[in-house]
Amino acid sequence: METEHFTVDDMPALLCGKPSESVWLCVHGRGGNKEEAADFAETACPLGAQVLAIDLPEHGERRDEHGFFPWKCVPELQTVMSFAREQWEHVSLRAVSIGAWFSLLAFQGAPPERSLFVSPVLDMEHLILDMMLMAGVDRDRLEREGEIRTGLGETLSFEYLQYAAGHQINSWSSPSAILYGARDTLTSRETVTSFAERFGCSLSVMEDGEHWFHTPEQVRFMRDWETRCIKGWLGRD
Repeated sequence: METEHFTVDDMPALLCGKPSESVWLCVHGRGGNKEEAADFAETACPLGAQVLAIDLPEHGERRDEHGFFPWKCVPELQTVMSFAREQWEHVSLRAVSIGAWFSLLAFQGAPPERSLFVSPVLDMEHLILDMMLMAGVDRDRLEREGEIRTGLGETLSFEYLQYAAGHQINSWSSPSAILYGARDTLTSRETVTSFAERFGCSLSVMEDGEHWFHTPEQVRFMRDWETRCIKGWLGRD
């Protein structure tokens, strides 16, 4: 498969596939990188599109760069989307986990043509409040201390909680499909079902799926789902 490495506004980028009028912008989650998009490209490129991905701060070629926060990542994703729309006629989105939440924040005002979400984080305020509850940290203490390192290795941040509370997903008009693992411990089934109903998204649930689709069976389920969704949008059922 044809691949090209370059930068978008100093952000390391990867492009897969032969020239096309269509592109999928891939946004990785925590611990991911732009190279993950090559796996999705094995599905998307034979169906007529290219695949574009970048490394977000603290990941991939930017692992030493601080800033894996929404107030940093959202503007970056908007810059990449502007670049994509200058280069391609049709721009769609595939985003994973917290990358989905960043993307929803970044693009709700100008949504992509189509969207695929894998294990999306959809309510960050609720997730942080759940983490606080598990760690035995109340809001007053978090506000007083600013940041608290939990026994689970996560850092609770009052700034992050305030941001999440003030930046809800109030609109989303991109035709979207969601893949959810019933054993996901970050986003509840109630949350993902409510989001799908609210914004008219199709929802596929793998009962043996986890937040991270990584076993051979889970990956096969995900690839089949991606193929069905893209072919359905292309009218190739």
